[in-house]
Amino acid sequence: MKPKVEIEVCCDGWAEACAAEEAQVDRIELCCGIGEGGLTPSRGLMELVHEQLSVNCHVLIRPRSGDFLYAAEEIEIMKRDVLLCKEIGMEGVVFGFLTADGEIDISLTKEFVELARPMKVCFHRAFDMCIDPLKALEELKQIGVDYILTSGQAATAPQGADLLKKLVQQQGDHLKIMPGAGVRAHNLKALMRQTGASAFHMSARIYKDSSMKYRKSSVSMGAQSLDAEYQIQSHEVEALKAAVEISGKW
Repeated sequence: MKPKVEIEVCCDGWAEACAAEEAQVDRIELCCGIGEGGLTPSRGLMELVHEQLSVNCHVLIRPRSGDFLYAAEEIEIMKRDVLLCKEIGMEGVVFGFLTADGEIDISLTKEFVELARPMKVCFHRAFDMCIDPLKALEELKQIGVDYILTSGQAATAPQGADLLKKLVQQQGDHLKIMPGAGVRAHNLKALMRQTGASAFHMSARIYKDSSMKYRKSSVSMGAQSLDAEYQIQSHEVEALKAAVEISGKW
């Protein structure tokens, strides 16, 4: 009998988490700053999700955008965020560490896994930046992480399907390779067949128009275009529901 296929949805804020809850996905990865690849969300958001939603929640622990080689002070920030997640009662955390030479930082990863328990641990797409993914997988198996989020070291999971299949075949009994990046309801069935994975990380992001009536057309609060200034991110619930239905029929 094939294992149940898990659907994890990347949620950048409250509206997206609510949409994922409505769709009854297996889990969310809670973050902020998705335009920067995802950053650690605020305490307020974590607490509200934990208090008002029932969906299983893993929290991204990432203090800044850019690479995965961190200064001592950044590591201290991440430790405090892991302990905060444990205090709030989150089900899991998501992090990743590399050395300057592109290897898995084994000692730091071990330290954070031990700090995080009994929460689940996912090693995120820092894995896609490492020099030798098959070696890295064996190292992470030995450390004891629960998931590896990866696109198969390609721009998207569909493009990395061949490597993802190899990783799944090598993953063992206690770790799950979780394809992510470019995973949507419309390509989920094909990716399930191509990779053999039993957990997928996806989104169905949409943008809703703001309720603001007065709009300043000459000023933007970020790097995005002025057109995006009055758009609110969410997820298309029906697309998430479709993915959940596909996963249940596997």
